Amino acid sequence: MQSFNRIALAATIAGASWCTAASAQGTAEVLHWWTSGGEAKAVGELKDAFEAGGGTWIDSPIAGGGGDAAMTALRARVVAGNPPTAVQLKGPGIQEWANEGALNDVNEVAQSEGWDAVLPPALAEIMKYEGEYVAAPVNIHRVDWFWASPEALETAGVRDMPTTWDEFNAAADKLLEAGITPLAHGGQPWQDATLFEDVVLGIGGPDFYRSALVDLDQDALKSDTMVAAFDQLRKLRGYVDPNFSGRDWNLATAMVMRGEAGFQIMGDWAKGEFLAAGKVPGEDFLCAPTPGNGFVLNSDSFTFFNVAGEDNLAGQQLLASLIMSPDFQETFNLAKGSIPARTDVSLDAFDECAQRSHSDLIAAIESNALVPSMAHEMAIPRSVRGEFLDLVTEFFNSDMSSRDAADRLADAVLRAQ
Repeated sequence: MQSFNRIALAATIAGASWCTAASAQGTAEVLHWWTSGGEAKAVGELKDAFEAGGGTWIDSPIAGGGGDAAMTALRARVVAGNPPTAVQLKGPGIQEWANEGALNDVNEVAQSEGWDAVLPPALAEIMKYEGEYVAAPVNIHRVDWFWASPEALETAGVRDMPTTWDEFNAAADKLLEAGITPLAHGGQPWQDATLFEDVVLGIGGPDFYRSALVDLDQDALKSDTMVAAFDQLRKLRGYVDPNFSGRDWNLATAMVMRGEAGFQIMGDWAKGEFLAAGKVPGEDFLCAPTPGNGFVLNSDSFTFFNVAGEDNLAGQQLLASLIMSPDFQETFNLAKGSIPARTDVSLDAFDECAQRSHSDLIAAIESNALVPSMAHEMAIPRSVRGEFLDLVTEFFNSDMSSRDAADRLADAVLRAQ
């Protein structure tokens, strides 16, 4: 990692808020995959704040909700010796890039602004490498959510949001009988994996989830509980429409928005789509956690790559300070559908879904039921995650038995480690 010029630091973070003095300078090319309506609105807030602080923003969006295309492009850029200034990156990927010596640190910004005091310790550790901050988190996303159309549920006679998978299956059957697609889904590997990990949580609970999807315990991966999780995933496959293959996640959200589908299982970035369309939670759409009494954590962050030149370095300092400022954390997350990464930001302006997310997060931390998302790169290395995605998608699109799926998954994970 490369140390930063103290003069550049002082020039760029004076004021330490998202409305940094207009005299601050710096350039940042930002690589990200936020291209849908709600996401684009959220990243626009960051761009506006950066430019209001005197910086020059170079936008480098790469479409693809799971971020896989962006990571391929990033690897090519780094190999060519031309990395972006900042990259949307998270989880073990941060540590992997830092271990390769590809990252700058922003530790002086973090220390001067007291990041350690306002971030959940588990999240702060993900943002660090060898004790120094190399990334700044913008939010906390919850992955284990049901989103539902009140209109579709009423038509089908579904009165309550499901709290168990059996209840969901019963509701889905009623939707089928009413001629409504029960589950809006996009047939992309990361979306299939999102369904899978939420099902694993609901079938096995947080401790089993952790054993199988984080610790990669072979006994858990081959267990009857994992077989039962694949059985439920097979049930979900029967509730999607015939045209699901290749559909982007936000188009699945739009199916719920239009009342064409009853439910979507997706992280709370889906809520950003509803909000961007002017929809009101509790009236135009419903939210409830998927079964499991846990909290599947995903967190977006920006990681700072090893660039040279005072203008680029100043841009990294300004961007880091803006991302972690309380005002920006509130504004960004109101647009994105998530909740602030900072624990000291008031949620008074947030909707009922966000407030439920926050209260469940605190409860999950206290009960040790907070688990990192495998599908969204918070839990395991990309190489191992790839084995999960390949197997789950093959299962979802074939007649593979649940027992074979569990055994093959365990074998694939073992080979990848």
